[in-house]
Amino acid sequence: MSYRTNPDRILDNIDRSRHRDAESARYQVDRQALGRELDTNIPDVDATTTERLKRLFAIIERAYTKTAQRTELGRLAARFQAVGDIAHHHARGDVSISVHYMDHERYDDVGVSPFEVRPYEIGEAKKETKTSRADVNALRVLRKELREGVLAAYQKLEPRLRDALRDRADMGHVQVQVTMDLRPGE
Repeated sequence: MSYRTNPDRILDNIDRSRHRDAESARYQVDRQALGRELDTNIPDVDATTTERLKRLFAIIERAYTKTAQRTELGRLAARFQAVGDIAHHHARGDVSISVHYMDHERYDDVGVSPFEVRPYEIGEAKKETKTSRADVNALRVLRKELREGVLAAYQKLEPRLRDALRDRADMGHVQVQVTMDLRPGE
């Protein structure tokens, strides 16, 4: 049999092609890690603005904690170990907070904070963790970027949250989604 008509080689090529397609489809989905939190406890009618803002911050904090503990964040960190996926440990991304007022007509309030992971940050994490595994070091860097990104996005979002408090939009169910998106850097 010739090289082109060998059935085993043809089937191997088809399997490799399917595997590449599945991998690329999986990595399109695995570009982000997210955590959602729904709060159904309605604040008292006579609650102060500060108490209501603390309630919203607590919901954001719980959503952040869920995002940091998700397995998707581990998959994002594992991408730093893949050859040619995130070249030289360089990536860009953003952290976003979306606050959805379920029982009010107000639109969602969204805050976004961009970040960048550079090779020297992975090197610094390597010194702290004392391991050379790229995924472990990247997970440490991604969690730090997530924490800083949530705080930066919250600072951008806070004036809109105060407007929502004036509109009494928070007097019902509130859902918060914290998302971390990661893409290869140029």
